Formats: sequence, structure tokens, C-alpha cells
Amino acid sequence: MFSTEQKIFGAVFFIVFAIIIGFMYRKDLKLHKQFYKGSIWVLFAFIAFILSIAAIKFFFK
Repeated sequence: MFSTEQKIFGAVFFIVFAIIIGFMYRKDLKLHKQFYKGSIWVLFAFIAFILSIAAIKFFFK
């Protein structure tokens, strides 16, 4: 499906992209802590909502 060169490009692109994203996150970490304090609770609420939908679907199937 993909040639060897495309697979190599994809792997290198993913690695470089992940490194750049990690570097930029570390650079902005102080701003993240200041402006996004408490946002973890939004993530927990979203995960709980998705799990509750899955549970309802499982129980009423």
C-alpha cells in the first residue's frame, strides 16, 4: 500500500513533529499553568460523560 520511502517519511515526520510539539509545550508550560488551571476537571467530566454513554448503551442493548 505504501512504498518504503513513504513509510520512512511518515516515521521521520511523526518523530520530528512529536519533538517539536514537546519542546513548544515545555516552553509554554508556565503560561499553561497560569491560564489553564483547573482544566483537568473538564477532561475528567468529558471522559465520565463518554463512559456514561457507553454504559447506557451497554445496559440497554
